[in-house]
Amino acid sequence: MSYNINSAEKEIEIFPADTEQAPIVYVNSFMKRWKDLYSVCKAAGCPPFTLAIIGDIVWDDEMSPWAIPPIMPGDTPCTGGADKYLERLVNEIVPDVENSLSHKPSYRVLAGYSLSGLFAVYAAYHTDMFARIASVSGSLWFPDFVEYAESHELCRVPDCMYFSLGDRECRTRNKYLCTVQDNSEELARYYQSKGIPSVFELNKGNHYKDHSGRTAKGIKWVLTQA
Repeated sequence: MSYNINSAEKEIEIFPADTEQAPIVYVNSFMKRWKDLYSVCKAAGCPPFTLAIIGDIVWDDEMSPWAIPPIMPGDTPCTGGADKYLERLVNEIVPDVENSLSHKPSYRVLAGYSLSGLFAVYAAYHTDMFARIASVSGSLWFPDFVEYAESHELCRVPDCMYFSLGDRECRTRNKYLCTVQDNSEELARYYQSKGIPSVFELNKGNHYKDHSGRTAKGIKWVLTQA
């Protein structure tokens, strides 16, 4: 049975584990509600975990590491509010979520889809709070992000890192979006070379296909690593 709390002007839906010493997975959601994610994770065979889905995200601001102009006609700019949001996540949201639980999590995972998959990787350079990272169809096309990741130090060495994409996501003439697969594969190799167990996985379809199923696959992978 899930329940909701409010923290830092966000509504958070929490699906608590039914066992002690289970990990917790935080997901910054592009939707106010993501009702099926927990059930899809359970159906996929994930081990016991607590899921915290953070809604009300200001998507193009709070999930973007720095400001960039629109990448296509009619798009909105990204305004680079990730640092400010991460401070609220670390200092307000995570403590409030975990104070609401009956048991302390064994470790924390940060997972995300699209821009929040980008944010999950970026956050690892600015906090040691999350032990495992899952970037699902992550927006790793983001200008200069690969260079940033390979020239800065992680705050902690993650236990593992997961990357995935749809196999049609890079099939575009957009000069930014067409780089997403090369960038994702490059980062998976880079972290693997640093001794971090990392994987890159291709799924069928474009960016918008089966976000719950793809996210569940990423969560299962990071939860089942030694």
